Amino acid sequence: MKQTFKFRKLQGFGVFATATTLLVSLLIPTAQAATYSLPGAPTDVTSYIGARGVVVKWTPASNVTPEVTGYVVSAGAGSCPIYVPVRNHSVITMPIVVGQPAGTPVVQAVNAYGFSKPGISKQSFTAEQLAAVASADNKSAQILQFSDLHGAIETGTSFGTSLLMSNFAADRKVAAATLTLSSGDNIGAAPPISTEFEEMPTIESMNLMKVDASTFGNHEHDRNLAHVQKIIGASDFKWVVSNYGDESLTVLKSGDKAANAYTIIDRGGFKIGIVGANTAETIDQVFPGNLDYQDASGSKKTIQISPEVTGVNKAIVEAKAAGAEIVIVLVHQGWTENSDGVAKGLYNELAAKIKGAVAVYGAHSHQTFSTLIPATGRGQVPVLLGEVRNSGVEYTRSQICVRNGRVVGTSLQHVLKAASVSITTGVVSTVTTPDAIGAALVKKYKDQLSAKLDVKIGQVSGLFPRGGSPAVERSGETPMGDFIADLMRAKYKTDFAIQNGGGIRDTFPAKNYNPANTALVRTGAGPLDVTLGDAFTVFPFGNQLATTVVTGANLWKALENGVGGNYPGDGRFPQVSGFKFSFNASKPIGSRIVEVTKLDGTAIAKDSQEYTLTTLDFIIYGGDGYANVFSPAQAKVKGALLDVFVDALKADMAAGKVTQLPVADGRIKKVG
Repeated sequence: MKQTFKFRKLQGFGVFATATTLLVSLLIPTAQAATYSLPGAPTDVTSYIGARGVVVKWTPASNVTPEVTGYVVSAGAGSCPIYVPVRNHSVITMPIVVGQPAGTPVVQAVNAYGFSKPGISKQSFTAEQLAAVASADNKSAQILQFSDLHGAIETGTSFGTSLLMSNFAADRKVAAATLTLSSGDNIGAAPPISTEFEEMPTIESMNLMKVDASTFGNHEHDRNLAHVQKIIGASDFKWVVSNYGDESLTVLKSGDKAANAYTIIDRGGFKIGIVGANTAETIDQVFPGNLDYQDASGSKKTIQISPEVTGVNKAIVEAKAAGAEIVIVLVHQGWTENSDGVAKGLYNELAAKIKGAVAVYGAHSHQTFSTLIPATGRGQVPVLLGEVRNSGVEYTRSQICVRNGRVVGTSLQHVLKAASVSITTGVVSTVTTPDAIGAALVKKYKDQLSAKLDVKIGQVSGLFPRGGSPAVERSGETPMGDFIADLMRAKYKTDFAIQNGGGIRDTFPAKNYNPANTALVRTGAGPLDVTLGDAFTVFPFGNQLATTVVTGANLWKALENGVGGNYPGDGRFPQVSGFKFSFNASKPIGSRIVEVTKLDGTAIAKDSQEYTLTTLDFIIYGGDGYANVFSPAQAKVKGALLDVFVDALKADMAAGKVTQLPVADGRIKKVG
């Protein structure tokens, strides 16, 4: 179908051959915490061909806190991993499947915080050697999983469509029963190459990647229900969500395509059930009305998203009754941090309540994480958890081993687009060259954008940073937060301004916007050139700004909301101007704000004193949990956030100025 570009006014929302070397982490979580302690790698790993498979021996590393619960023995893509409880001896026979590729056994210890680096066997085995002890009683499924792609279909920092296509194709060659799955947020909060074409380039890309199924994330609902129906109709893959309720599912359809609580995919003679669940926070994180629909009688209804796993567990039972040999769950909810000996986050809490799944893949918090939930009964194996960072910088490659009809082990690798120097691994992999069809799709849309969005709007003194674990704008003061909040307050001459951290989606210049104009200066010490495309990428939602009033009491209430929720990592975190506040995240939700003052240090009391405020229309009307605090009845919509941002940069450029990167001034302090 031919697509034409409509420019908006600035206001609306293994071992593979070839070229590029890529290190593959067998799971190195990137987030840091004060008590972070992964297990050490097993040592002295040896292996040999036995009568029923490959016998693997190792010396356990010293125990840590939290304690090691067991070991995973695997041999990479296409292998049949096996789990060994810590109480058992450090020797096991790894099953071999018919057609298993050559490989080297590795052993990883696991605790609540995650997996150790791999202990690598001194012996490797050819496919011919493995074939001699392979058994048809052993079956293996390979799961390729990603989430929070957010329309990052260009190759750069991200894999992009073309490299994901070629990587996935190479992965599938080593394992016939391979599924490709997404845990949601494929679209929304995306660069212009997706948002300017109603997100269709991303859906077309997922079709080319041969995605099998996806659940919904909150950002699938950034536009109205008609748009959700449009993407369902354009998808060659299945949409699954089990916590919306049967009535809501009836409206998530387009023609003969519809979302379901589960689906079953028969791949390589392996029937695998897929169940999905979205975050219940969606109701707070999308614009009011986006979840509304009309029922058969014409009455207005709103999609209800359950925060519990009742629907998930029901769908698992139904999928197994319908013939699924194993069930995998895709949950759009995230891990937050490792602390106090516990892996924390709503994802972890929900996964612990899910019954009957072999793996539960997370999303939403944009972080790298994986572990195993210990088995609860004799003869059972732990449940695999895995989550990736956003914007297509990595995906997971998991192996699930079934012997004589019973799951005996799972393993997981994080496959990275660009390996950092902090990653140590004994496995080196390569990706294939970019897929030409995928590259052509991206180019088709890119060519329609460049002339309009590569327009230079200014220069900045240095990169406005992002990053951190969790992302800094969701956990503390950040230069872009200071910059945009100050612009908002100055533009409309209010006492205060608040911008939600989750509305800031990239560095500036944007990593996920690649201008076709190579003359633009994008890296180095600065000044750096910035374009309209960068602005669209940093602020993709098209929010309007509005002024209103807030009492001192409600300001405290708003800030409590901002540092509550799933802190650290929640998009509701407030970036502010005109006042200062401090908070203690170790305190209970609702009592974390320690102090709120004006810039001169004068205390802002929890009283009825009113102040003027500039913020987003989305927030005024209760988005991100800011309900009943910002006086919607007194709100006056003024103009687009993007306009204010772009106009300020253009004004500096017209005056011959380089826009300066702000230095954090301590307006937000985390204490305790």
